[in-house]
Amino acid sequence: MTNVKICGLKREEDIIYVNKLKPDYVGFVFAKSSRQIDKYRAKKLIMGLDKGIKKVGVFSNHSIGKVKEIAEFCNLDILQFHGDEDPIYCNSFENTVWKAFRIKDGNILKKLEEYDVDGFLLDTFARGTYGGTGKSFDWKIVSNASENKFIILAGGLTSENVEDAIEIVKPQVVDVSSGVEVCGVKDFEKIKKFIKKVRG
Repeated sequence: MTNVKICGLKREEDIIYVNKLKPDYVGFVFAKSSRQIDKYRAKKLIMGLDKGIKKVGVFSNHSIGKVKEIAEFCNLDILQFHGDEDPIYCNSFENTVWKAFRIKDGNILKKLEEYDVDGFLLDTFARGTYGGTGKSFDWKIVSNASENKFIILAGGLTSENVEDAIEIVKPQVVDVSSGVEVCGVKDFEKIKKFIKKVRG
């Protein structure tokens, strides 16, 4: 069964939606982004979150100390790194760690082997950005990756294409943000439809 992560929560309404629809993970973005929130806002939202949903913090090139401080303050379950974090950096935490890789071609798969992390988030390569493009990549490039790795598939997923993505990549988790939004905010019906497509 593929799990679902809804990323980029920033409003009380978002928490109400996910508490009703029960994705497996939700993401709070601390990296520079239109969905960025601070630790105080995140903590307030997390206090209202269903305890069965795992909390992921999204970071990009933060100092180790800063990540640890936010993780403890917000009681995060998983740390997701989208920047230039090297293997030593990624192994500096006691939390579960997911490292994001931007897929341009098959060469990136060699890079994955350098890391000993709990999860590999595969996103779309776009020059000058660390993720959140809302565009998908050629999933066939990573069609075998989930055979020996915990794969989180991101990048341009919607309720229209997620079934195909799961069939090709067989990821353990699918990660969606803009694909369940209308005018930049999370939409209950879109989240509901996305989760239904994933869970059949």
